[in-house]
Amino acid sequence: MSGAHRRHPFLPNLDDEFVARMLRKAGVATLDDLFSDIPDCLRIKRPLRIPEGTSEYQVRREVQERLGLNKTPPRALCFLGGGVWPHYVPAAVESIISRQEFYTSYTPYQAEVSQGMLQALFEYQSLMCDLLGMEACNSSLYDWASAAGEAVRMAGRVTGRSRVLLGANTGPQRRGVIQTYAEPMGMGLETVAFDRATGRVDQDDLKRKLSDDVACLYFENPNYFGVIEDEAAVLASMVHGVGALAVAGVDPISLSLVREPGAYGVDIAVGEGQPLGIPMNYGGPHLGIFAAKDIKLARSMPGRLIGLTTPVADQQRKAFAMVLQTREQHIRREGAMSNVCTNQSLMAVAAASYLSLLGKEGFRKLGETVIANSHFAAKRLSRIDGVFSPHFKGSYFKEFVVSYKRAKAEVVYRRLAKEGVLAGYPTHREVGFQSGLYCVTEVHTRDDIERLALAIEEAV
Repeated sequence: MSGAHRRHPFLPNLDDEFVARMLRKAGVATLDDLFSDIPDCLRIKRPLRIPEGTSEYQVRREVQERLGLNKTPPRALCFLGGGVWPHYVPAAVESIISRQEFYTSYTPYQAEVSQGMLQALFEYQSLMCDLLGMEACNSSLYDWASAAGEAVRMAGRVTGRSRVLLGANTGPQRRGVIQTYAEPMGMGLETVAFDRATGRVDQDDLKRKLSDDVACLYFENPNYFGVIEDEAAVLASMVHGVGALAVAGVDPISLSLVREPGAYGVDIAVGEGQPLGIPMNYGGPHLGIFAAKDIKLARSMPGRLIGLTTPVADQQRKAFAMVLQTREQHIRREGAMSNVCTNQSLMAVAAASYLSLLGKEGFRKLGETVIANSHFAAKRLSRIDGVFSPHFKGSYFKEFVVSYKRAKAEVVYRRLAKEGVLAGYPTHREVGFQSGLYCVTEVHTRDDIERLALAIEEAV
């Protein structure tokens, strides 16, 4: 805004007199002085490329045109996974979480939260405990990555140790977040190799790296490559042998067919709840699953738990209340287990609704459909010249790695996208050879898979 004196009808902070008063209060001469701690080399020396104001209609039209450039399902076929997966969201789930009692409730983690929301979250916890085979589950964290980071920190607190072993077949995004969470606590991360033939955790390498200063082993089942850790119980036993904790990250849909973490001795189970009735949402909001094997361990768990009790005045009635609130905003202060200021309560309600609607048999049938479709797709892609599908010999659920004999992974990925097929996320940095990750779920038809195969034939 130009002129001798700036004024703005909606932004009083742009008023010159107001700005001058604020600067005097702050004890500086100019606005630039407020940013003196930012190195000069990092500052933009040119005006921002922001166009002049225009009409609301013109702005809306330009935004819509730009949004139209996005390649999103269902207009584009999506075979991407790695932590966010294409699954069908029943209309009933969307209807339930759109109710104003859930959708517009403010801070559904405070002491004044309604009995209705508390009951819904209690049901979520109960369903997740049944699904994971664990005794205690909190009422959600942000996503899988943050839950994994919190699990590693929790293992350090419980054991008093500082070394963390991490499967090399862990998703790179989750690995990065775990590192961000662990380093401020003085915890060091060490990678455990994976078997180059099966894609599973290398037990020999794990044995070499285990010692009495290890806090935990974090591994994923299925792992980032979609491979199922068939000997997860052996991994947990090896870790327990040195007094460390076993932490497993899971895709909850896989538990329709794969053994639950509690069955193979895991101490802490985390995962991504997005497949349970939550859209991909461009990467969020999603749902961080966090559960512990017993109540004793749950006392060190971040987040909050919902408990069932009875009112003093009427012992025949049920009442729900928050218990073990370990956040800093409450009485724990610096002794808090986490500084999470909110959680994904609405997403937790969606997951509880989804599981309730499917039921035990429906959930199992879903898993059978997913594994049938993914194995059919892997077999179809194996017939393409110059393609090895699946690359790893280990059992897999809905994701699998495809390697290329001659083509570059990044090139294949971009060529597929140009054809409206989102697939083959490059994994060459994780595995050391040209390859892509493919995900096939219940939403994909035989025609979809054939279109994928034809697109890959052109791309390689």
